[in-house]
Amino acid sequence: MLKRSLPTQFYLLLAFLLLFSFGLHIWILSYKDLPIFDNLIIRSYLVNALLAATIFFLLYQYRKRLKSQMGFLFMGGSFLKFIFFFLLFYPTYKSDGEMSGLEFASFFVPYLVCLFLETFFTSKMLKNLDESTK
Repeated sequence: MLKRSLPTQFYLLLAFLLLFSFGLHIWILSYKDLPIFDNLIIRSYLVNALLAATIFFLLYQYRKRLKSQMGFLFMGGSFLKFIFFFLLFYPTYKSDGEMSGLEFASFFVPYLVCLFLETFFTSKMLKNLDESTK
C-alpha cells in the first residue's frame, strides 16, 4: 500500500471532509426548504479550507525548528481564523442587527471540521517528531 506523507494525508482528508460536510450542509438546507447558498456559505468553506491548509503547511514547515512553540503557533492560527471571521463574515452577518443560526452554522460548521483535522494532524505530527528524536 502506498504510504502518503502527513501533509498529503491532511490535505486529502481536509478536501474530502469539507466536500462531504458541504454536501451534507447543502442537503439539510434543501431538505428544510431553507436558502441554500445564502449566508456566504461557499466563501466560508473556501476561506476555512485555505486557512486550515496554510496553517498546517506552516506548522509542518517549522515543526523541527519551533517544536516547543507549536502550541502557541497553533493557537495563533486559530486567532488568525477569528480575525478573518470578523473581517470577512461578521459585518454581513450582523448587518440586520443579529446573527441567525443559519449564519452561525455557515461559518462554524467548516470551522469545526477544519479545527478537528488540524488538531488531530498537529498532534500526529508532534508524536512523529517525538518518536524520530528517540
